[in-house]
Amino acid sequence: MDTNQNIKLTIAGRPYRMSVNREEEQIVRRASESLNKTIIAYSKSFEYKDSQDLFAMIALQSVANSIRLEDEKSFRERELEDKLLEIDTLLVSHIEKA
Repeated sequence: MDTNQNIKLTIAGRPYRMSVNREEEQIVRRASESLNKTIIAYSKSFEYKDSQDLFAMIALQSVANSIRLEDEKSFRERELEDKLLEIDTLLVSHIEKA
């Protein structure tokens, strides 16, 4: 069974056809909407010589956000592991005393 479907998106006024997994369609559409809003915001806020400069700035910001989120996730995972280890140590100590 084919789980992909063809969709059409417009990004920066240009149409793009894509084949996406049905489960991912809404995420891809939301990403397209977000990208178009970001393009509009950046084009109003920054001077740029051509679209490539604008897209490079957006790509840089997107990757920086992705790295920041990954760093936060790693920190939280380490924090959770530390807390679980602390709980495990307390439980083992209480079990040994019993």
